Amino acid sequence: MEDLLALAASPQAWAALATLVVMEVVLGIDNLIFISILTNKLPEHQRSRARRVGIGLAVILRLGLLASVAIIAQLTEPLFTLVGHGFSWRDLILIAGGLFLIGKSTLEIHRTVEGDERRGGRGSATSLPSVIVQILLLDLVFSLDSVITAVGMVPHVPIMITAMVLAVIVMLVFADAVSGFINRHPSMKVLALSFLLLIGVLLVADSFDRHINKGYVYFAMAFSVCVEMLNLRMRKRAVRPVELHDRYSR
Repeated sequence: MEDLLALAASPQAWAALATLVVMEVVLGIDNLIFISILTNKLPEHQRSRARRVGIGLAVILRLGLLASVAIIAQLTEPLFTLVGHGFSWRDLILIAGGLFLIGKSTLEIHRTVEGDERRGGRGSATSLPSVIVQILLLDLVFSLDSVITAVGMVPHVPIMITAMVLAVIVMLVFADAVSGFINRHPSMKVLALSFLLLIGVLLVADSFDRHINKGYVYFAMAFSVCVEMLNLRMRKRAVRPVELHDRYSR
């Protein structure tokens, strides 16, 4: 209890909490986008429930992994060596998650561009259990990355737990808005899928110790979104309003 009071009175602890919350929110963007795209394939009455379940599973996994820091430390120990590189459980999880993201994003981009979803093509039907399973698998990958980042940034578990809970609250607040926006604008959906494709490549590269700064990807994505927002606004203005003519005017 005294340690918690000391942390609450420490400006450094509050600064660390704010920094970690921002970091967790940024790291949760890709997870939120993935959940939004998957749940938009469900019937409308199931979407909000699926999003809440997916985000709830994410926080449970994060807190569970955080409570077993010793296990996470063992996950980074090499299991075997291949081509001069040692692979750990963490590397294998990142490879599996990255390949899944690459494959899933590529398939969804193809369906969106080719119009298979609107034509009701094969594989377009999605059930709630299958969506939850896919969300759970990717939650595991994103949660592992999130917890490892948090452990490396802050040594205090209460701060890490608070930051993760606050980040999840932010995700819950904006989940429906993000999902609805992506669903209304197909071009934004393609951008979001491209972002997930890049995240998948980063995960695979990270498993081979080829660390690429995610800031470059987030900056490129933010820039692309800003450009597309301008395009959407210009296209909206380009639609000329209907002009009513006075039939009695001369």
